[in-house]
Amino acid sequence: MSITQVRAACPHDCPDTCAILVTVEDGVATAVRGDPDHPTTAGVLCTKVSRYVERTYSPDRVLHPMRRVGKKGEGKFEQITWDEALDEIAARLKPIAERDPQAILPYSYCGTMGLVQGESMSLRFFNQLGASLLDRTICATAGFTGYKYTIGASIGTDMEQFQDAKLILIWGGNPIASNLHFWMRAQEAKRRGARLIAIDPYRSLTAEKCHQHIALLPGTDSALALGLMHVLIAEDLLDHDYIASYTLGFDQLKERAAEWTPERTADTCGISAQEVVDLARLYGETAKRGEPVAIRCNYGVQRAKGGGMAVRNMSCLPALVGAWRHAAGGIQLSTSGSFPANRAVLQRPDLLAGRKTRTINMTTIGDDLLKEASPEFGPKVEVVIVYNANPLAIAPDSAKVQAGFEREDLFTVVMEQFRTDSADYADILLPATTQLEHVDAHLAYGHLYMMANNAAIAPLGEAKPNTEIFRLLAARMGFDDPCFRESDEELAAQAFDKNHVRAIHFDWESLKQKGWQKLNMPDAPFAEGGFPTPSGKCEFYSSTMERDGLDPLPAYIAPYESVASNPQLAKKYPLAMISPPARNFLNSTFVNVQSLRATEGEPHLDMHPNDAAPRGIAHGDMARIFNDRGSFVAKARVTEKARPGLVVGLSIWWKKLASDGKNANEVTSQRLTDMGRAPTFYDTLVQVEKAAPRPGHEETTS
Repeated sequence: MSITQVRAACPHDCPDTCAILVTVEDGVATAVRGDPDHPTTAGVLCTKVSRYVERTYSPDRVLHPMRRVGKKGEGKFEQITWDEALDEIAARLKPIAERDPQAILPYSYCGTMGLVQGESMSLRFFNQLGASLLDRTICATAGFTGYKYTIGASIGTDMEQFQDAKLILIWGGNPIASNLHFWMRAQEAKRRGARLIAIDPYRSLTAEKCHQHIALLPGTDSALALGLMHVLIAEDLLDHDYIASYTLGFDQLKERAAEWTPERTADTCGISAQEVVDLARLYGETAKRGEPVAIRCNYGVQRAKGGGMAVRNMSCLPALVGAWRHAAGGIQLSTSGSFPANRAVLQRPDLLAGRKTRTINMTTIGDDLLKEASPEFGPKVEVVIVYNANPLAIAPDSAKVQAGFEREDLFTVVMEQFRTDSADYADILLPATTQLEHVDAHLAYGHLYMMANNAAIAPLGEAKPNTEIFRLLAARMGFDDPCFRESDEELAAQAFDKNHVRAIHFDWESLKQKGWQKLNMPDAPFAEGGFPTPSGKCEFYSSTMERDGLDPLPAYIAPYESVASNPQLAKKYPLAMISPPARNFLNSTFVNVQSLRATEGEPHLDMHPNDAAPRGIAHGDMARIFNDRGSFVAKARVTEKARPGLVVGLSIWWKKLASDGKNANEVTSQRLTDMGRAPTFYDTLVQVEKAAPRPGHEETTS
């Protein structure tokens, strides 16, 4: 028997980007485990990725090209050959491309975070075609934009340093479920005497294990940050030398923060004034003693109208108290800006050859698929090619998304590993490889290691990597640029700029042998300023924001849907709803893994006893959650984990696996954030009522 061990990397949308060791016996993957030598993975995988062998060899894998034979959404297909599939796709694309290629739209996101299998050959194909561009905003662009205005780039505190912090604010995230290896560092900091504080509307698994939980109202994080600034400034809990040397606009910020008294902040956030004062004092006094204070900001804070401003305001706090002086101080939203990724080389935007093509926002796909041609919009969307994404499950205002994909005149190609909700709407369904079956190169957004993924096994069935599918399509379309013949190994070798100072002489051959390599970043990146902003300083006042038509100072932007901003709507729909990830799923990935779904049970809605009782809803009852956009049902869990006025639907279930064929995105909206054109998933008002148990609905123990 031949037994080998292959170095790989987790491809999923998670900041941990784990280093994986795959055991292969006679060509079959038999086990995956975390690399014990990789400093952040430390031999530990999450419950999801530890099931990767089960997922790869699932009997539900799509292993052959398929053509739809039933109605859209029925999921009825016949098997065809690759030649038949490619010929049919090319035959549909060519006349549209000759007429107006903007009628062709890619739809993709982070089904893989790989630089090769994510967006390399795919974007070369669409750029050569002249197709519509996709604004890939559905997760993080609001926060990235606010952070960039303030700090300059997505550079922050190294995960490996957090264990030395004396105070950690875990703001808008649940790392036990979605950032496990950071949580391991935070736990080590706790053992060393650090205080952990969770700021989150919901008492998540993480919040339960912190010293304190501050349960603010959804969409009010920017107000809390302003209130903290007010107390820090009023009580002189500041690092004046750092402010004078390395920041811009403190005097203007001081005037703005003066407006945000603890009382005003508390009233806006739905917490007590004492919580505001105590948190500011703890943060400022700890820093004043010369001890590291750190913020782990996650993406939950930026999924409301003012989400970009919320991250901007939070990212001002470390500079006020000089937290950046310490390796274990500062803030981390993402580390992705540290990596010298060669995206232009991989994606070849030059293939557009000067053509101007429209951009469609992936968040508004529901509206955009239903639009007719117009001078403002451009041509009607006639083709959608979906890869690395599941829009029928993940996109907001789901009824409109479904209506768009139901169009008989819309030709839809889906590249998938499984028959997802979106795969059911494909005209042509193409089998895609998993991470164990292809080559890739990865950056991370939670640590500072470049990662290599070696193919551990041959592709199952007739599955092909994304890159190969787009190579074959390019050949069918007659694209003859040599870039369409580059192999995955050649693409991986181009993934990072090997001459960049942070890459430590990057070389693909050595990277794939070792599996990972740390960037050459300073332990404390902004200890002496050097922010990658126009001024080189942390910009409390941003002239770039002013030029972009935004308030140049930290501000509070109320949610679209709240009592304060829309009292009439709030009267009709009095409960705020958020839909953070379920522990055993990663967005809509892993929902079909039987062991994980069995652990998760079924869709649940957590609601406070004060909200459940007047609605006659008891623990275990089925509840209907609704607003003007739609409705879905879930089993109620009556619990104080949800603060009064808030309901929490842990997501994202495949709709076909829910009892009513729907999920939480039935009630979310396509409205965009203040900056970054991102979605507002957590800016949602609903009403909840008791629903009759559905026939055949399986009761499970909560």
